[in-house]
Amino acid sequence: MATSLAEISVAALSECYRDVRKQTLGLMRELQPEDTVVQSMPDVSPTKWHLAHVTWFFERFVLEPYLENYVRFDDQFHYLFNSYYYTAGEMHARPKRGLLSRPTLSQVLEYRSYVDTAIQQLLQTGAAKERVVQVTTLGIHHEQQHQELLLTDIKHVFSCNPLRPPVSQSLTVSPTTAAAPYSFSKGPSGIRVVGADGEGFAFDNETPRHDTLLQEHEIGNRLVTNGEYREFIQDGGYENFELWLSDGWDVIKNRGWRRPLYWDETLEQEFTLGGNNEIDDNAPVCHVSYYEADAFARWVGARLPTEFEWEAAAETHPVCGNLLESNHWHPVASAGQQYFGDVWEWTSSSYAPYPGFTPLEGSLGEYNGKFMCNQMTVRGGSCVTSTDHIRASYRSFFYPDARWQFLGIRLAKDGHDN
Repeated sequence: MATSLAEISVAALSECYRDVRKQTLGLMRELQPEDTVVQSMPDVSPTKWHLAHVTWFFERFVLEPYLENYVRFDDQFHYLFNSYYYTAGEMHARPKRGLLSRPTLSQVLEYRSYVDTAIQQLLQTGAAKERVVQVTTLGIHHEQQHQELLLTDIKHVFSCNPLRPPVSQSLTVSPTTAAAPYSFSKGPSGIRVVGADGEGFAFDNETPRHDTLLQEHEIGNRLVTNGEYREFIQDGGYENFELWLSDGWDVIKNRGWRRPLYWDETLEQEFTLGGNNEIDDNAPVCHVSYYEADAFARWVGARLPTEFEWEAAAETHPVCGNLLESNHWHPVASAGQQYFGDVWEWTSSSYAPYPGFTPLEGSLGEYNGKFMCNQMTVRGGSCVTSTDHIRASYRSFFYPDARWQFLGIRLAKDGHDN
């Protein structure tokens, strides 16, 4: 949450809450109950767990503190659907969420309805003081984060099924567009102000706004494409240890990585949320780890941008592009610069606190701050990020070996050629 929150009426907040909660259910409209309980790896959570956890968040942090005489839907849910808030109590182990065949999906949907009714009661009774508005707003953005996780997680689940079923049969197919030649232009340099500007919502990890020094550099005009990444593979990129960080080399050797996640061995087909599709050479490459992105950058004689180089370049562009509402749910070819949507862009910046960073008070302080170690920052959102959820100052983060999210590559270079 930003240190200051833009004015928002209770009526507008109530409507936003309803819309986001409805959208979550819409994302899983073609799933069957059996689909919602599967956990394909420890990083993936079952769809049913996502539905319950975001509901638990509203119950635990909005209703219990602020709605008088509120009664929990089920005391056992407090343990089952806590994620990592140790100050709120113990929780079921993350790698074992797929063992929760009970409660059933129908019970989880009843839980959502019960909490939705109570939230609307709280917002409409005049009890919605500033703190209630703040925490409810945080909960809405938290649910939007889990909407993205719901889709990336069920994609991994379905990719493990020999039938390779689509998550949705109603996605929009975008015609391919020839990618512009890759080029670099001078990025903003000198003392720059970065971080949330106090206008509207922002997470605490985007604050405080502060000065940073950007050295002269150049930044790529677009994202790296599938066709360009295939050239890296065919040139022996996964066999050339000189391109790889030591940890990355160990990872690709130990795990047998030779191509992006979801590509087949022919390098011609990939699994998408719409099922198996032919790889579009002009579309942005995705589902690559930080190690792979860094190795590719070295292969072309470039590097990854820092998160502040990225932010300084992106803040001059409107938030538009291939985002969740485009209904592609996969990166698409574009003649634009693609700063927002398509793929989260790896940066070379470790996920660390800004100077003067202060976490939120209480349990909500666990939201971001305690993860500021051993992870890399990504920017820009993806094809399954809501348009009203992303901004130039938004920081997300993943471990460098993560691939199951829509993660891709933009290049940068030091200096500037006059």
